[in-house]
Amino acid sequence: MSRPIHFRSMGYFDAVRRYGSIREAARRLDVAASAVNRQILKFEGDVGLPLFERLSDGMKLTPAGEIFARHAIAVLQDEKRAASEFDALKGLRRGEVSMIAVESLNAAFLPALIERMRRKYPGITLKVRTAGSNSIPSALAAGDADLGLAFSLAHHADLTQVAVGRFRLGAVMRPDHPLAGEAQVSFTHCVRYPLILPSADLSIHTLLEPQLRRFRGKLEVLAEVSSLELMKNLTLRLGAIAFQSRIGLEAELAGGQLIHVPLQGAGALTTELGVYLREGRALPVALDAFVALVRDELSLLEGQDAAA
Repeated sequence: MSRPIHFRSMGYFDAVRRYGSIREAARRLDVAASAVNRQILKFEGDVGLPLFERLSDGMKLTPAGEIFARHAIAVLQDEKRAASEFDALKGLRRGEVSMIAVESLNAAFLPALIERMRRKYPGITLKVRTAGSNSIPSALAAGDADLGLAFSLAHHADLTQVAVGRFRLGAVMRPDHPLAGEAQVSFTHCVRYPLILPSADLSIHTLLEPQLRRFRGKLEVLAEVSSLELMKNLTLRLGAIAFQSRIGLEAELAGGQLIHVPLQGAGALTTELGVYLREGRALPVALDAFVALVRDELSLLEGQDAAA
C-alpha cells in the first residue's frame, strides 16, 4: 500500500475483523455502517485484493486479510504505546492495560496485583477477562489483549514470555482424606481414590497427560471440568482428589478447608505461571509498569510456595 493509513481507518478494519460484520463493527464504534464499508472497500482497492469473504452470516478474513490484520494489530498497539509515552513526557499518569488471565488468579493473585497497581498508578485503567491457559496465545496474537497470564504454555512463535514464576503442583483434598497427612504423594497413590480431573483446555491436563495415559481405564473419575473454581468446589463437596498449584486456593488453605500435598514424579512436579506478550510488541509506559509489578508479585509468591 502506498497511501498513508490513518489510525481511525485502521480501527474500522480491526473492528470488522473482531466482530465479524460491518453492522456490528459500526455499532461498537458508534459510526455509520456505510462509513465502515467505504473504508474496507478503500483498503481492498489499495491492496488490490479482497480482505474479507462476504458470507451470509458475516465477514471472514481472506489470506490477504490475515496478512493485513497482523499489520493492523501492530499499528494499533504501537499507537497506544506512543500515546502512553506522550502522556509520560507530559508528567501524566494515564493509560490502559488489557489482560487475559487464567481463572484461578481471580481468587487472590489478581486482586492483590490490581490493588498495588491502583495505589502506585491510580490513573491507569485495567481491563481483565478470563480464559483457559491454552486459549490465551491466540487471543494475544490477535491483539485482543496487551498481556496474558497463563500456566505452563508450550512455546508459541507469536508470543514472548517476559516473566515467570514456578509453583509446585499438588494433590488437593479435604483434611479428612486418607492422604491428607502425607508430606508428598505420587499419582500412583492418588489413583486409588476418586478423582476430579482437568479437561484438555487447562494446562494441568497437559502436565498430567503421561500419567493419565498410563492409568487409562483404571481411574474413578467423578468429573472432568474446565474450571479450576468448579474443581475446587467439587473437591470440597465430594471429598475427591484434584490437582493444581496453591494459587487460587489461598482462602481454603488458610482456613483449613483444603490440603495441598506436593505431587512427586521423578522429582517435584511444577507448573509455570508466565506473563506473555505478542512477539515484537514494544511496551507502552503503562504496560511496562504493570509487568514490573507482576514480576515482583511472582517472586513473592514463589518464596511463599517454597516455604509452605
